[in-house]
Amino acid sequence: QVQLVESGGGLVQPGGSLRLSCAASGSIASIYAMHWYRQTPGKQREMVATIGSGGTINYVESVKGRFTISRDNAKNTVYLQMNSLKPEDTAMYYCKMNVFTIRVGLTSGPYDYWGQGTQVTVSS
Repeated sequence: QVQLVESGGGLVQPGGSLRLSCAASGSIASIYAMHWYRQTPGKQREMVATIGSGGTINYVESVKGRFTISRDNAKNTVYLQMNSLKPEDTAMYYCKMNVFTIRVGLTSGPYDYWGQGTQVTVSS
């Protein structure tokens, strides 16, 4: 089993910054891609940023130049540095990882695992 634990959300004023973290633990052989999504009530979950195992990065247009995704493979952790935050960035943020698991010496996957979500509120 694999668990993802997020941290770093909170209340921040417009123009401020936050750094989200998401750490994976459990029966992990390797992690392919790591992602951040966000969701507001009544709307579909939106992909915010993705980083592949080789370092390829993609962002949704609305956060380009303001958000930076990074990963630490040794810690099985993905980060999202959010700068110049706007009220429209207010959402529940979720991490997702594509994980190859290992059990009794056998590797399988990749499987998608999600974090529990962390609330980001941008308001004055």
